Amino acid sequence: MSKIPLTVVGAEKLREELHNLKAVERPKVINAISEARAQGDLSENAEYDAAKEKQSFVEGRIVELEFKLGSAQIIDPKALNADGRCVFGSTVILEDVNNGDVVTYQIVGDDEADIRHRKISISSPVARALIGKSCGDVAEVQAPGGVKEYEVVEVQYI
Repeated sequence: MSKIPLTVVGAEKLREELHNLKAVERPKVINAISEARAQGDLSENAEYDAAKEKQSFVEGRIVELEFKLGSAQIIDPKALNADGRCVFGSTVILEDVNNGDVVTYQIVGDDEADIRHRKISISSPVARALIGKSCGDVAEVQAPGGVKEYEVVEVQYI
């Protein structure tokens, strides 16, 4: 079984979601099914159908989260010693070679990726191009509009 890389923060968020599904959502769904059954004929009961569908989603997500957490390789970026190289969990400050724009990204697991919070997936083209690079190196990223070049300005382990 392959390990799923997660940062400490990402693993904690998945644990919180799992706890919420088990402690809050699952009992709510069970209650909704019970109430819908009390209404009688289940063949034309939209509330019952909706509750069963929600139950299916909740149970599926619980299984998925338990699997991911069970096969997770949790990495603490603060404990990394990668000699200034871009690795999973590192925060990278980049400068676009063409226009000078500066961006900061943290390289995280697929489940943690959120571009609004500047967290990019380890499997994204940008992250794949950055892995192993150090300050001053230029990473070439194949983008839909052509190749983009980013210079690594700084690598942090925060």
